[in-house]
Amino acid sequence: MPYLRNVPRFFHVTSNKNRESIEQYGLDWTRMTAARGIAGSSAPEEAGIFVCFGEHEADFFVMGNNTGGPVDVWAIEGIDLSELVESDDGFSYLPRPIPPTQLRIHRADVAPGDLR
Repeated sequence: MPYLRNVPRFFHVTSNKNRESIEQYGLDWTRMTAARGIAGSSAPEEAGIFVCFGEHEADFFVMGNNTGGPVDVWAIEGIDLSELVESDDGFSYLPRPIPPTQLRIHRADVAPGDLR
């Protein structure tokens, strides 16, 4: 088994209202209808899926939650760092959908006060 210490761990933070859709279709910005984006937007800010580098960055988005309710933190597998694009705001996103086979819930129903 290869040693995976230097493989980046990616996460995505989204409203728990999106869980059923994500489990069925994966992460796909064209399906953004069940809840606002993490920053409170009603429409996608980019044609892609924003990703976090590690749990510390995911916690930043949990604390900035403007969805109106709890969020889920999804772990993402199988993304190559070279696929990521940087937004004008300096955040990284993947300019393609992520299928459910590459996702698992890392933390569910997280409110900002629930952080460790």
